[in-house]
Amino acid sequence: MDVRFPAIAEQLLLIERELRLQGWWDEESPGVEALSSVEPFSVDTLDFHQWLQWIFLARMKQILEQDLPLPNASGILEMAEMVYADRPKESQGLRTALKKFDQLIVDAG
Repeated sequence: MDVRFPAIAEQLLLIERELRLQGWWDEESPGVEALSSVEPFSVDTLDFHQWLQWIFLARMKQILEQDLPLPNASGILEMAEMVYADRPKESQGLRTALKKFDQLIVDAG
């Protein structure tokens, strides 16, 4: 198990918490077609918060549960900064959590 797993698991919970606090958490999954996008961040079919919830968090949970290799890089904060440029205060907690996640991925244990 990668030594970063516990810290990453905690960060994923903080990301989910921020999504819920801001009301950016959906109770129903988007359709299969929307989730099957091949575009980065599924920009053609999902809002960024939906991508975080249904693609990113789900995939990271799978990586942790199955002890799979972590990604070599992460640029999620950069995308969040673009998406939430017009809502800096509202998105501060989420962006902080995503920044810490990116740092954990870059820090190779």
